[in-house]
Amino acid sequence: MAPIEVKKICCIGAGYVGGPTCAVIALKCPQIQVTIVDLNQARVDAWNSEDYNLPIYEPGLLEVVKEARGRNLFFSTDVDKGIREADLIFVSVNTPTKKSGVGAGFAADLNYVELATRRIAAIATSNKIVVEKSTVPCRTAESMRTILEANSKPGTRFDILSNPEFLAEGTAIDDLFSPDRVLIGSLQTPEGKDACAALSSVYANWVPRERILTVGLWSSELSKLAANAMLAQRISSINALSAICEATGANIDEVAHAVGKDTRMGPKFLRASVGFGGSCFQKDILNLVYLSESLHLPEVAAYWRQVVEMNEYQKRRFSKRVVDTLFNTITGKRIAVLGFAFKADTGDTRESASITLIRDFLSERARVAIYDPKVEESQIWIDLQEALPTTPLEQIKKSVTIYKSALEACEAAEAVVIATEWKEFQQIDWNTVYEKMSKPAFVFDGRLLVNADALRQIGFRVTTIGRGERL
Repeated sequence: MAPIEVKKICCIGAGYVGGPTCAVIALKCPQIQVTIVDLNQARVDAWNSEDYNLPIYEPGLLEVVKEARGRNLFFSTDVDKGIREADLIFVSVNTPTKKSGVGAGFAADLNYVELATRRIAAIATSNKIVVEKSTVPCRTAESMRTILEANSKPGTRFDILSNPEFLAEGTAIDDLFSPDRVLIGSLQTPEGKDACAALSSVYANWVPRERILTVGLWSSELSKLAANAMLAQRISSINALSAICEATGANIDEVAHAVGKDTRMGPKFLRASVGFGGSCFQKDILNLVYLSESLHLPEVAAYWRQVVEMNEYQKRRFSKRVVDTLFNTITGKRIAVLGFAFKADTGDTRESASITLIRDFLSERARVAIYDPKVEESQIWIDLQEALPTTPLEQIKKSVTIYKSALEACEAAEAVVIATEWKEFQQIDWNTVYEKMSKPAFVFDGRLLVNADALRQIGFRVTTIGRGERL
């Protein structure tokens, strides 16, 4: 068989992965029609908005959409039409951690993947390449193939590929323009290899061939979980060392710099913080834990679970340090939390450390002032409601205020907590902040972001994660 020529692509799911990925494919492959479909009308309307008020904030995404939308990039709620016309279909739907049933708290919820797969089988009338883009457990493709083959129309063939994303939010467009690697997994059959070659040819429009890795289907699925688990492991390792630094008087920046100079390790992901967040790290590690337990490998499961437990410990440790430093009570005190996104240059709040910190502060009956430059106010309320399910939203709103600027949030506060590494927090007029705060004025830097010595010169009492007070 000859490799299929891909002329039309459909992506099911217009979220953080499907939207940017397929927008860049459309930009780089003007000869291919790319349609991103989603049942969420409001989300599709935002992608199609005349003023380009996109539902996702990602540096560089706006320019990509402006150039390609209406030319060969389209957004629609007509899922069936997208499926029917496509040669290749990306399944890029949400796979959250299960909240109930077997595997609750660990396993990925594949309900949306199954629904999308069943819809493809019901609608498709011609051969399709179906690509799992969502982060999924190992051997999910096997389940998809079973569903497709059991429900396909006569004469219709489906070839399944795994093409996991390795994007970092905040740099996703750069990652797509110049990826370290593109990983494509396929069955090692002639048909599977032909499907793999077809998707490889799409990426080869801008990605060097040597960076397009073709592997077995199951290796591809596991590689995604393995990559995120090992990156998160580095963060938890440096965060564990930050606790030792605080107890001994060492400086975690200096330790990380020295360790990172070892060419066997390198400097990346060795920056201590209040904890990692985002949609992938915790979910993928818990997925790996569940997989290990399912395979009767309890020691392996315990090893990876500890990475997540260390992350939770780091958040608890930081919030306790705030309370301890503020004379062992923050009841009635105003705490300004700068940053609500899980990291800078994104509006994504999933598993954000800020949510845990604010929940802890509220449990101590503090008054919390929040500012984030990109997170919508409505999203903040949704996240706090989910973090405090037994507390009515109106009750939460009595203790939490959301502000439009950092200066407003800090006014009359007894402490400022830096929870997200937005660059603008380095450029705040800290003299003005100090003048308007209650005294003594405290700053807790959970992201190693500000110049602690400069703030101390102003008069602040500064606590920086991973730095002890001993000389």
